[in-house]
Amino acid sequence: MIGEYNSQRPDIILKEYGRNVQKLVEYLRTVPDKEKRTELAYTLIELIKQLTPSIKDQPDNPQRLWDDLYIIADFNLEVNSPYPMPERELIFKKPMKMMYPKNDVRFKHYGKNIEKLVKEALKKDDPQEREEAIIYLGKLMKTFYGNWNKETLDDSVILRDIQAMSGGALNMTIEKVREDNLFEKLYKERKKARPQGNGGGQQRHQGGGHRSFKNNKGSNFRRRRDQ
Repeated sequence: MIGEYNSQRPDIILKEYGRNVQKLVEYLRTVPDKEKRTELAYTLIELIKQLTPSIKDQPDNPQRLWDDLYIIADFNLEVNSPYPMPERELIFKKPMKMMYPKNDVRFKHYGKNIEKLVKEALKKDDPQEREEAIIYLGKLMKTFYGNWNKETLDDSVILRDIQAMSGGALNMTIEKVREDNLFEKLYKERKKARPQGNGGGQQRHQGGGHRSFKNNKGSNFRRRRDQ
């Protein structure tokens, strides 16, 4: 006797129920008496509950089983079901395509949040607050770049990138940055060992701009970053 190969069999419509359930549904469709078909349909629903562990262990909406029964029968099954036959168009309707946000990040090595902080800095009219924002941005940008690339980024490159992201509105001379070491402090603090003893909270803040950035004027900018 020559065996029957799967390639010669019809495709399984719902693989989670298997081929034997599909054969039972095919037989169900051949029963001429509607009352008998209905009785066998109820019996088949109970059999599916027993044969399918996921349904047995996690009872689902019973209408789903009847919907699956109609799907296996290719929507050609007339029984006295407790639920109406589902519409083929609704069952196989393709879901709406999800639109992914298209936020192009020009400077991916800094991250999207840096660009948001630049926009916040541009809202400041006070020159001192803008300077504080530039210093804080420079510290963050050097830190973020170093975390990802394990190398130091030159201060002139950071200033150039800040100017590019702000459309030239945020400016500071490279001489001032290097003279006061403005972009280095945050980066070095992150690499330092945690201070011990009572002197840990008495470290002196270098760079006048950064000292004033931690006062009430600059606190709003830092809070916006952390949100």
